[in-house]
Amino acid sequence: MTLHEGYEMFEYEIQQIRSAEMIRDADNYRMAREAVRGRRAARRLAARTGHHDSEGQVNGRRQRGLRFTRAA
Repeated sequence: MTLHEGYEMFEYEIQQIRSAEMIRDADNYRMAREAVRGRRAARRLAARTGHHDSEGQVNGRRQRGLRFTRAA
């Protein structure tokens, strides 16, 4: 085996490692996007049906008037 052949083998192995890393990164990104889509769909369904099981309603409709009195 010549020095050049050893270098090519090393480059090939580095390329294989990098390829595997990119595939893992793509899978992680895809799973994260699926989770986001799932949460959005659950929120839309809850809003449509009026159920707020996982989270309480944050901004409720307040009665007329301000929360604090006005400063003079």
